[in-house]
Amino acid sequence: MARNTVQFQKGLSEPEFARRYGTEEQCRAVVVAARWPRGFQCPGCGKERYSVVTTRDLFQCSACRLQTSPIAGTIFASTKLPLRTWFRALYHVTQTKQGISSIELGRRLGVTQTTAWKLKHKLAQVMLERDAAKPLTGRVEIDDAYLGGERTGGKRGRGAEGKTPFVAAVETTDDGKPVRLKLRRVTSFCTQAIATFAKTSLTPDCAVLSDGLRCFGGVTAAGCSHQVIVTGSGPAAARTPAFKWVNTALGNIKAAITGTYRAISSKHAPRYLAEFEYRFNRRYDLAAMIPRLTWAGVRAPPMPYRLLKMAEGHA
Repeated sequence: MARNTVQFQKGLSEPEFARRYGTEEQCRAVVVAARWPRGFQCPGCGKERYSVVTTRDLFQCSACRLQTSPIAGTIFASTKLPLRTWFRALYHVTQTKQGISSIELGRRLGVTQTTAWKLKHKLAQVMLERDAAKPLTGRVEIDDAYLGGERTGGKRGRGAEGKTPFVAAVETTDDGKPVRLKLRRVTSFCTQAIATFAKTSLTPDCAVLSDGLRCFGGVTAAGCSHQVIVTGSGPAAARTPAFKWVNTALGNIKAAITGTYRAISSKHAPRYLAEFEYRFNRRYDLAAMIPRLTWAGVRAPPMPYRLLKMAEGHA
């Protein structure tokens, strides 16, 4: 059997990462190039001539004298960490297939777990916002899933306490090859929640395939066509050919979460799901994820820690 080219791609090795992003100067140059790909342009007057205030690491416009920091107004704004630490975090978050917990990330970066958590979630928020405006098109496999396990003595199945419902949808080619993935938390599996998901995550020309769960009929509210394939329940249902890729994606996500995280709170679930979605959608070029995420990061607004306030016992 031929090797899967996606699974066996070289990606970005640690020595190559160190060569490209090993110094503060290199990381700063990457941020500057991402923010001003055509060269510096003053945010005040739009002029291009500038000088560098080396003592404060600022760009000063030669026309209006406005001083601008390369990281002001970006995801890196007001950071007390070196940019090379941010880029090491970028490396671990994007190049690990199953994700990385904030505890492990903190060990690798040499920072506290709290600092690693903030770094990780700021990057995940950029991932979430980056893919939010890119709806799926064409043939789409869709399924329901939950984050969270069974609690001792608690209710099982849908509606169980401590579980976070989310929708998984995979866009495929006409011959069934996976293209892109959407993972979105929903309030519940009801027709209104699925209709809301469809209006924000699917284009009206989508041909949606789902199992017999009645709420999936809500996709028609977004103009999508809907085909129901009744699968029954149990392990055999997960092997239904029509849902091969959405079931594969869900299996990989659940295995990764179980093996990587101690707990995921519902409050922060969208960002954890966004990590898997972002990596899946860019799986054909692992090395390119760092410059692509940097490009998105310098266009993302600063994110105060209060917006990422950590849940008790979260990892």
